[in-house]
Order: sequence, then structure tokens, then C-alpha cells
Amino acid sequence: MINAHLILKKVVFYVLILITWQLIYLSNLLPELVLPSPSQVGESMIIMITNGSLAYALGTSFMRLAIGLVISVTIGFTLGYYMTKHRILYDTFGSLVLGLQSIPSIAWVPLSIIWFGINDMSIIFVIIASTIFSVIITTYTGIRNVPTLYIKAATNMGAKGFVLMYEVIIPAALPYLISGLRQAWSFAWRGLISAEMLITILGLGFLLITARNVYDMPQVISVMIIIMTIGLVVDGFIFSRIENKVATRYGIR
Repeated sequence: MINAHLILKKVVFYVLILITWQLIYLSNLLPELVLPSPSQVGESMIIMITNGSLAYALGTSFMRLAIGLVISVTIGFTLGYYMTKHRILYDTFGSLVLGLQSIPSIAWVPLSIIWFGINDMSIIFVIIASTIFSVIITTYTGIRNVPTLYIKAATNMGAKGFVLMYEVIIPAALPYLISGLRQAWSFAWRGLISAEMLITILGLGFLLITARNVYDMPQVISVMIIIMTIGLVVDGFIFSRIENKVATRYGIR
């Protein structure tokens, strides 16, 4: 159900930001190169929409993001599951995963360029490297927190293998898995933009760094607003709703 009061508060908040922004611009406290007006940023965004550069950049970025996320979630879930089955795998490989997760996404870019060159695969690798270790850890945590009573009861009733996984373990671990997927999306999105900025072959990050190179501050800010808006929309309208439904379904809230 739509919360009209909440929407009104957010609209007022962002309108106040725009008004403050315009007042700072009119006061000439900052040069136009540093802070363009809201109308200039809006005009830059309209130009990117009408000339097709924004649509092409979005399509390219989302294609890379989808490929990287599917690969990292598939492999990450599989490894996380097997870490719960084999203690030695957790004691050895698990420590490596924890260490690799601490590496910022941007730090994978030089390695990716050396391994794959300047191409889409290099960017997709950065997305995978930024995401997969988080997926492994959240999968392991989620499955390990499934009550053993559920597994024993299902096993006694003849469930095993894929049936046990699909009918018992995944539903019981779903709140953790959804939270992990939400986190994976966030890491993948940041990794994508970082890689596109440094590897500079199309995409939203490419639009951002191209505008920086020619000191086109309106385009820089407009692309940043687009990146932020996509993050808010995906998190707020997709993952938050899924997470709330799962939490309600399992009585967490």
C-alpha cells in the first residue's frame, strides 16, 4: 500500500535540496565549473536522453551487470553451500574468502585489465570479484542458521539431495539469502561503475569519466544523479519489497 505521507515528506525534502542548490548557485559562492545550476544539470540529462547516449549506456551497463551477477550468485551459492557440508572447506577456503571480500572493487581493476585487456570481460570480472565473496559468506551463514530439527525431520520423511535443498533448506534460509542478494546487487553496482570509469568502454561509468575529461560538470552531476536514482529504485522498489514479504511470511516482523 502506498504511504502518501511518506511520499510527501520525501518530495518536500528533495524540493528543499533543489531550492538550496539553486540559492547557492545564485549567490556565486562557488564557480559555475564547480557547481552548475539545477536547470543546467537537467538540460544535460535531457540532451543525453534525446541523443540516445543515456539509453545505450544503460543498456550496456545493465547487460554487464546481469551477466556478472548471475555468474557470481550461481558460483557463490554453490561454494557457500558446500562450505556448510564440508568443515575442512570452511576452515581453509573460508578464511581466503573473508580476506578477499575486504578488497575494494576498484582494486580488482588493474588485475582485470592485465588478465583480460580492455573489453567487456574485464568489467564483468570486476563485478564478479566484487560480489562473489559476499554471496559465499551470506549463503554459508543462511544455511548454517537453518534449524537442524528441520533437516532431521525432512530426512526422516525421506527427503534428500535436491529435494531436501529445494523444499527445506532454501525456504528456511531465504531471509538470509534475500539479504545476501541485496548486498550482492549493491557491491556489483559499485564495482560496475568503478570498472567502467577506469576501463572506459561505454556504459554509465564511461559517460561519467568522459564528462570529467572535458570538464562538463552538468553531465558529471546528471550521471551521478542517474546512478544514485537507479540504486534507490532497485533497492527500494525491488529488494526492500521482497525482503519485507519474506520477513512477513516467516514471521520475522
